[in-house]
Amino acid sequence: MEISFIPAFKDNYIWLLTEGKRAVVVDPGDAGPVIARLEADGLKLEGILITHHHADHQGGIGELRARWPVDVHAPGNEAISGGTRPLYGGERIDMLDQQVEVIAVPGHTLGHLAYVAPGALLCGDTLFGAGCGRLFEGTPAQMSASLDRLAALPDETRVYCAHEYTEMNLRFALAVEPQNAALRARVDKVAALRAAGLPSVPSTLGEEKATNPFLRCAEPTVIKAALQQGATSQEKTDIFAAIRAWRNNF
Repeated sequence: MEISFIPAFKDNYIWLLTEGKRAVVVDPGDAGPVIARLEADGLKLEGILITHHHADHQGGIGELRARWPVDVHAPGNEAISGGTRPLYGGERIDMLDQQVEVIAVPGHTLGHLAYVAPGALLCGDTLFGAGCGRLFEGTPAQMSASLDRLAALPDETRVYCAHEYTEMNLRFALAVEPQNAALRARVDKVAALRAAGLPSVPSTLGEEKATNPFLRCAEPTVIKAALQQGATSQEKTDIFAAIRAWRNNF
């Protein structure tokens, strides 16, 4: 199975999973670029995966299903227009001759799901390059626990998030850990990629664990920074909450 991106809106990535001429799309917020890509490459759509209910992740479902009446796997406890297969986390689904694991990751939204294919994490707006999603519906405890679930995957897992936010997130990460050598190296690498017009994703979970402050809330440097920002204790959830609040106003 190959994974490539279809750009949409200002900074969205719609992920395209292919096996030969068979295809699955993840979070098609806009049908137009998906249809153009499928037709250009002679692909047949076999399924749709949705991570959460925000319009930029599900807005193209109706138009796509009008052409290809495929199953739409989506959070069962969120309002997904056109969803046909409700999921809640813990399921395994067969797509493109691969088994995909479904993980519940509430935080950004309450029903947010992540999908794990062999070697790949499709995580929507939960985990970003050097960052994580805003807490529009969930609590810091929920998001912290969700990130822990994702961080438990193998370090070599490729992280396919849904937005090109890495450069912006790295600026904040440097404010949290200015002496982190791995982080400084990533800043240079991502700057070169973006200057060349290339995406900064996918990253790997190992890279995120070394450079993403939201996966480093047990690290002394992050704890110290969070306490300086008003964290009420050194408990992991409190550290995460302080870092997330700081990021919101950065």
